[in-house]
Amino acid sequence: MKRHQYNILGVMSGTSLDGIDLAFIQFDYDVDRQWKFKILVADTIPYSQSWKDHLSQAISMNQMDIEKLDERYTVYLASVISGFIEHNNLEHIDLICSHGHTIFHKPELGYTLQIGNLPILSDYVGHDVVCDFRVQDVLLGGQGAPLVPIGDRLLFSDFQACLNLGGFANVSFENNLKYRIAYDICPVNTVLNDLVKSLGKEYDCNGDIARQGSSNSDLLSELNSIDFYNQAPPKSLGVEFLKTYVNPIIKKYNHLSIPDLLATYVEHIAEQIVKGIPLSEGERVLVTGGGAHNAFLLEKIREKSPLVFEVPAKEIVDYKEAIIFGFLGVLKWRDDVNVLASVTGAKYDHSSGKVYRFFSQLE
Repeated sequence: MKRHQYNILGVMSGTSLDGIDLAFIQFDYDVDRQWKFKILVADTIPYSQSWKDHLSQAISMNQMDIEKLDERYTVYLASVISGFIEHNNLEHIDLICSHGHTIFHKPELGYTLQIGNLPILSDYVGHDVVCDFRVQDVLLGGQGAPLVPIGDRLLFSDFQACLNLGGFANVSFENNLKYRIAYDICPVNTVLNDLVKSLGKEYDCNGDIARQGSSNSDLLSELNSIDFYNQAPPKSLGVEFLKTYVNPIIKKYNHLSIPDLLATYVEHIAEQIVKGIPLSEGERVLVTGGGAHNAFLLEKIREKSPLVFEVPAKEIVDYKEAIIFGFLGVLKWRDDVNVLASVTGAKYDHSSGKVYRFFSQLE
């Protein structure tokens, strides 16, 4: 008989390089076959500048250097996890479920790479681990992303759609046939954070700098004309998209001030989100991710859309992806479906992820 309660440590590192999110969560599966969760403790461990540099430059490394980085990052990730467990005196951990950090994501070419998912992770943290969730889906012909929608369906069913404003914006919702649909919409914090670096800032707090600028119609038009935005789902984005399409366009307008570039890009995000969520007026959208703290961005989205965009409690905003990757691990552990073919384009629904068992010397 399958268990009905699990104490899970979910671990997530996003493309915006803010840090490693860790959330210790209790998941309950009740008699009505409904999943519920409660965050017991959560924290974000910021990356040092050295790690930010290594991770951002990894896309240009050769295979040998990436393999070395993978080993180093797995050890570092284990130390962060162990430190979180020790600092919070966590006990009775059933599983550690980790996404790792994405270096490459080119599903159209048949590969994706998340480092930090080596088998030694379970040995270092001293617990069973479920990780590396994307590879199997790509091998089955899917995009390997987004994977969060199974959690949106089972944990946040009160909302008609779930929008994540992280390094990239992605959305999930049930279509008219009751299939879950999900896809990436556009880059968000990967671009906004990069633009404010020259001002010596990590991010544009509340969108205050963008609010001071004016949108440039020519730049906005070029950004909106990128082919990806007219493609039908399933579709997903990675850092390669920035290097190939977005960054070269923005570079052409480097004569504009940073506030004007930010204001234009916020306008672009808002327009793509409105275009990318085909729901009816008044339907509810849950908004999470770092961009949910950007008041100016939310104002622009709400100005342009007839939908109701709702921001939940801060701990859900900040840790939703860690929560859901913890949930993906629980589903994998139970051998339940955790990836939806209707979302990723894979050949069929499946249970994805690698399981590393920890066997102590006492066993």
